[in-house]
Amino acid sequence: MAHQPNPHRSSTARNILIGLAANLTLVSGASLAHAVEGGESFVEEFDELASSRWYVSDGWSNGDHQNCTWSKDQVSAEDGVLRLGFAAQTYNDRDYVCGEVQTHARFGYGTYEVRMKAVEGSGLNSSFFTYIGPVHNQPHDEIDFEVLGKDPSKVQVNQYVDGENVGAEKLVEVPGGAANDFNDYAFVWEEGRIAWYLNGELVHEETDPEKLPSHASKIYLSLWGSDTLVSWMGQFEAPEEPIAAEYQRVAFTAAGDECQFPESIVCAD
Repeated sequence: MAHQPNPHRSSTARNILIGLAANLTLVSGASLAHAVEGGESFVEEFDELASSRWYVSDGWSNGDHQNCTWSKDQVSAEDGVLRLGFAAQTYNDRDYVCGEVQTHARFGYGTYEVRMKAVEGSGLNSSFFTYIGPVHNQPHDEIDFEVLGKDPSKVQVNQYVDGENVGAEKLVEVPGGAANDFNDYAFVWEEGRIAWYLNGELVHEETDPEKLPSHASKIYLSLWGSDTLVSWMGQFEAPEEPIAAEYQRVAFTAAGDECQFPESIVCAD
């Protein structure tokens, strides 16, 4: 299903603020170049939120389309679950607060995996994606899994190349629903191909060279809302109580590295 280009990762305001706040860990010039030169393999199971790996977004929003301000108070990790919340609370110039984390490091070719339980609610977006952009002195490249709360029976996969929505988005059915239980989402990014997986099954593939990102990127997890992106996310309906997207595991396995946990699609290969 076509939708508006995702402004929530490309706005000038976001780029400036991320540039000031999130680049606390410097990466060598070599790792900023081609995607093949990304970071090391890891598995995160959220017994805690390690500040050495994760930066918590706080104090800004991504533009006029976003109706919530990122708040560190909407981010918690305990008992093996990361919770990213959304709640009614005035913070700066927004009436709602929401949660996002991002890696300090940038990652390249390899396998990206998350175990996520999304939220239901029109106008809300639960996501797992990679992003890099002009604030990092790189083109805007991006690979997405996004659950639109207006219809959490599906997950949207998509990618951006040099700031362009290449028109490759696809909605994939999630058996049992993305908001009712945890599901495993993964994509394999390699030179010449991206392959998206849902619960271990291949659901989408891209091999067109002009539609493939090529720059090492950060990993993001987020929950946010919008009053204005109605055609894509639906009419916003304020939750009656605070809600949270939940994440049990995030992993990156660099190309050529061995399988890191039994449920990984790398093991199947």
